[in-house]
This record gives sequence, C-alpha cells and structure tokens, in this order.
Amino acid sequence: MTRGEGSRRRLSRMPRQGAIVAVLAVAGLASSFMFTLVVPIQAKLPELLSASRDDTAWVVTATLLAAAVITPIAGRLGDMYGKRRIVLVLLAVLVLGSVIAAVSPGIIGVIVGRALQGAVTGVIPLGISILRDVLHESRVDSAIALISATLGVGGALGLPISALVTEHSDWHVLFWMSAGLGAVVFGLVLWIVPVDVLRTAGRFDLLGAAGLAIGLIGVLLAVSRGNEWGWLSPAVLACGLGGLAVLLAWGWLELRIDDPLLDLRVAARRAVLLTNIASVAIGFSLFASNVAYPQMLELPSGTGAGFGLSLLAASLIVMPSGLVMMVLSPLAGRLAHTMGPRLLLLLGSGALIVAYAYTLLFSAEVWQILVANILIGVGIGFGYAAMPMLIMRSVPQTETGASNGLNALFRSLGTSAAAAVIGAVLATMTAGQGDAQVPTSAAFQMSFLLGGAAAVMALVVALFIPTGSDAAEPRPSLPE
Repeated sequence: MTRGEGSRRRLSRMPRQGAIVAVLAVAGLASSFMFTLVVPIQAKLPELLSASRDDTAWVVTATLLAAAVITPIAGRLGDMYGKRRIVLVLLAVLVLGSVIAAVSPGIIGVIVGRALQGAVTGVIPLGISILRDVLHESRVDSAIALISATLGVGGALGLPISALVTEHSDWHVLFWMSAGLGAVVFGLVLWIVPVDVLRTAGRFDLLGAAGLAIGLIGVLLAVSRGNEWGWLSPAVLACGLGGLAVLLAWGWLELRIDDPLLDLRVAARRAVLLTNIASVAIGFSLFASNVAYPQMLELPSGTGAGFGLSLLAASLIVMPSGLVMMVLSPLAGRLAHTMGPRLLLLLGSGALIVAYAYTLLFSAEVWQILVANILIGVGIGFGYAAMPMLIMRSVPQTETGASNGLNALFRSLGTSAAAAVIGAVLATMTAGQGDAQVPTSAAFQMSFLLGGAAAVMALVVALFIPTGSDAAEPRPSLPE
C-alpha cells in the first residue's frame, strides 16, 4: 500500500465532520483572543514592566508584526508539509510564547513571548484550508463562515474575560491562561483533525520567506509606529521606503523561480486580487470600530465626547458584535452556497456603511453604540466569511493555504492602517481636560467617517469581483 493510499484510508476513518469544524473553530477563537489579551493592562504596562511607554508599545507591535509575517509563510508550509502539522507547530509556539511571557519579570521576555503568540494567527487560514480538504462540499461554506467568525468572536469574548482576570488576579495569569488554552487546543487538533492528503511538491523558498519578512516588517513598522516616531522622521521613511523596495525586489524574484513562496500569478488573477484589495478595506473598517468605540465608551462623560464606562462595561457593549458574527455564520454559509460569496461581501460592506452612517447620526446614548456594534458584527460576519470563499473558488486546491495566508495578510494591512490612522486622528483632534488632552467629538466623527469610507471602497471593489466561470479554478490540483 502506498503512502497516499494509507493517508486516504485514514481520512476515510476520520472523526465526524462536525467535530473537526468545532475543533478548528476553537483554534480560531484561541488565535484571535491573543489580540485582546493585554488590552486591559496596556495602559499599566510602563508601571508593571518598569519601562517607558514607547518600549511597552512593542508588547502590542510585536504581536502584529509576527502575525503578518508568519501567516503567509505558514500557509505555504501547510501546503507543502501538511496543514494540520503546521497548525500543531503554531499552537506549540503559542504555548511556548505564553510561558515565556508568564515567567518573565521584565519587558524583553514579554515582548518575545507576545511575538511568539502572534504566530498563532496563521491557524485560522490554515483551518479554513483544511475544511476544503476534508469536508463534504455541501458543508464547506457554512464551516468557513463559522471559522471566519472566530476572527471577531475571539476578540469580543476575550476582552471582558481579560478585564475580569486583571481586576481579580495578577497580570501574569493572563499568559498562564493563554498557555493552558493553547495546550488544550493542541491536544484537540492532534486527536480530532485528520492528517492531510493533498501536498504541494517542490522546495521551500527560504530566500522568498526572508525577503517577504523583511519587507513586511519594514512597511508595518512604518505604519504602526508612525504616530510615535513622526510620519516624516528618518526612521519611518527608512522602514517604509526600505520595506517597499525589498517587497518589489521580492516580487521580481518570486516571478522568476520554479518554487516560489507565493505564486504571484495566481495572486494576480482578477478574483483573487480584487478580493485581497477588498480585504484591506474591510480590515480597516473593522479596526476603526475597534479603536474608536471603546475609547468613546471609556472616555469620561465630562469631556462631552465619552460615556465614562469602565473597561469591563465598555467591553460588554462591544461584545455583541462578535456574538452576532457567530450567530450569523450558518446563514452566511447558506447564502454563499446558494447565491455565491460575492453577495456576502456586498451585504457585509453594506451593513458596515449603515453602521457608520447610523453612528454619525446617533451616538448620544450607550444603547445607540450597542446597536452600531451589532451592525458592525453583521458586516464583518458576512464580509470575513465571503473573502476565503472567494479565494478558494479561484485558486488551485494545492495553493489554498498560501492563498488564504496572503488574504489574511491583506486584512492585517487594513487593520494596521486603521490603528495608525484612527490613532492619529484621536491623538491630534483633542481638547484640554484638566492636565490631559482628550479626543473631541469631531475626532470620533472623523473616525467613523473614515471607517464608513473604507466600507464604501469594499462595496465598490466587490461589484467588480467576477463570479461563476470567470472566477473558476483555472487548473487541476497537482497529483500527490
């Protein structure tokens, strides 16, 4: 019996498909939870770690950089060496990073641990690719919608949980909690998720991986630290322009080698390219709400722009958006299966436009912000479900891991840009409040306007994404 026949025999005896979906959904929740893990202690980090605020900003930046760099690379590794295997590696890295951060008394260990935690972001696109490999065709769309929803649900649920932990326990418990979560998910994936059958032949492109990492780090550093360093400072210009130059050279190289890290010809197909552009806009629109709404809710009511809620109370107002994403995932799957995923992207973009328009008109009461967050959940739930479906209908099955990883990278670029732009708006449009400068009502209005504009861009781009035979997979899968 050949190795391929043995793999297929094991696949025929795999656990129930519902169990596989459930485990991969839990893995996605664990992954997205890492981005809100330190939010409750972020303002206190300089005191807790005896470091400057500029230095403690790296506790967040390191996670962002690691997630953006590792995700597309992990996707390619999954296509070549097995998606489940790479998921297990990423979960092991999460556990290692969590333990390092938990036992570290100083800032260096916490930054290293947080960078390692960021690597687990690659679990979500890999999990989506696994679904295409192992599920019956009729269940794939609904399962993808559920896994995509975890991108918002993990953060929405994780924020109040983290706030509760930090209110009643030592901050190190956050990292011990994430280590335990990673270990449990590792065991579940090892037990439930079947071994891959489809693999991509060839050698791993180490030079391409290094070039992509260097270029992305440069660009993302410029975007994420521009507010602190100054947008025209030598450091930001060197990182940004240098990163772009490296990425251009990387693209030139990738088009000329036999086994590229990412097949840019596949990425340049109209359906894939437009979906990735829409992903930047959707990611921006999502993170604009993640930055603006909590600040508005927590800002003292005496400023005229805030509601004076505690972090826990504010997180409970934001949390329903994630719950809505989870509840809508079955509907998203059915709509995609019957009417196509482009409709989902159009509906999601439209819901985001309505959410921001509503907020511009009605934001004087807490319940109005709650309604706006529910609309955001509808928009992101449909939009995030649509994008991997559009990608996988347009690429060979042997490249789903790398292509989904690239799509996740474009979402990260959108969220990074939103963090920088909305952060700059709220930091510059301020008024004096005692000894502090706080954002004005006009600053929040501008933030919501920018979030809505990004949603309009996503809607317009979605209108030009081809459907049906125009976006069909152009070539068969490679034989094993």
